[in-house]
Amino acid sequence: MSQLKKWMRGGWYCAVVAGTWVLLGSRVWAVPSYARQTGLPCSRCHITFPELTEFGREFKLNGYILSGKNTKKIYVPGNGNQTGLWINKNLPLSVMFQISDTLVNKTQPGTQNGNIEFPQQMSLFLAGEITDHIGTFLQATYSGVSDHFSMDNTDIRYANYRQFFGKQLIYGLDLNNNPTVEDLWNDTPAWGWPWAASDSNVTPMAAPLIDGGLAQDVGGVGAYGMWNHHWYGDVTLYRSMHIGGPQPPTGSGYTINIAGVAPYWRAAWQTSWSGVNYLEVGAYGMHVNSFPNAIGGAQDHYTDVAADAQYDRHFGANELTTHFTLIHESSALNATLASGGAAFASHSLNTLMANGIYHFGTRFSLGAGPFATWGTADPVLFPQAAVTGSASGSPDSTGYLLQAGYWPAQNVEFSASYQGFTKFNGASTNYDGAGRNAAQNNTVYLNLWFMF
Repeated sequence: MSQLKKWMRGGWYCAVVAGTWVLLGSRVWAVPSYARQTGLPCSRCHITFPELTEFGREFKLNGYILSGKNTKKIYVPGNGNQTGLWINKNLPLSVMFQISDTLVNKTQPGTQNGNIEFPQQMSLFLAGEITDHIGTFLQATYSGVSDHFSMDNTDIRYANYRQFFGKQLIYGLDLNNNPTVEDLWNDTPAWGWPWAASDSNVTPMAAPLIDGGLAQDVGGVGAYGMWNHHWYGDVTLYRSMHIGGPQPPTGSGYTINIAGVAPYWRAAWQTSWSGVNYLEVGAYGMHVNSFPNAIGGAQDHYTDVAADAQYDRHFGANELTTHFTLIHESSALNATLASGGAAFASHSLNTLMANGIYHFGTRFSLGAGPFATWGTADPVLFPQAAVTGSASGSPDSTGYLLQAGYWPAQNVEFSASYQGFTKFNGASTNYDGAGRNAAQNNTVYLNLWFMF
């Protein structure tokens, strides 16, 4: 019997024990800082955290503000050259705490398997209304791997509205530190499924830059708008900032140092019908010119273009949500080639992610979906290495994810997932040239998630 099968026999016992423990928790409503601000439960904005409902997308679009719902404010009107004040009496603070356990099918050499992280991460949020037109989602996260706090996803919005060609236009300005974190849908990388993932499993070596490659390493300012509740657009300009590095940045030690600014764009169309169907289709992209490990000299160039779609269907109190995104990246790695980091300059890389999640009310969910990455083989850019490398220089990986979630309360989740690989870094068998097979990276992941 394989180690994974042995663990799973005991793992179901652990899952039952953990689930029973969670049942003892008291019932608390909502992502607390927004719930305290609006007086609404989590389920008004989230199907299950962090997947947004149609109302939740509207709330984010309007700057995390729901005017008139909560009267616990200090309000002083402005007059002439005297500024006014509109501020919540409650400080909009929340805490997230995650405990996890990860088991990989075959132990990575020299490491512990069945790895418990207590915590995997803990986040502090300053999330809520600042004024009647400005709201925040500010996240600082403690990581068990780094053993310190650092800035996580951050989104600060100014929002307003007016009539435009006889229809409502909601518009605003946005400051954030991760391309796609400003997006309203759960089919783009920053908020895509799975909502929680292991940080001690074996992961493929290649991903497009827009798929997390710039997260918390850039600062951006942009403008967005939604017209007639159907048409959405967003343009944001990003610069490298390298939190934790020297200021002003020297670029040393960082693969991506943005030359000038990197533009990000987003377009989407949404509609709903019959009271039970919702559809969004869209596209997004980004162009980055980068000085690797420097702030001048030769450049690498990346252009990412993506298509996405989300379809939701209600079945009484239950709901099916589906998400899809396809990202194509073309790159000209001139600087990397010159420094010996690639065999040639021109590359392409593609990522496909799709999933469907069936929600049994707000208490249970079952999700499944395939994923795939494929692109240009390069034995220098994707070198051979035991476990993590590629014997063929290929970035191709394919697999699937299965996940079950249970919410005894709207702000407490226990989830169990299984990630399986059919191909890893270019092959199904002996992909690393050291005898490791793709299926040996299959992973069981248990996660206990608290929001309070």
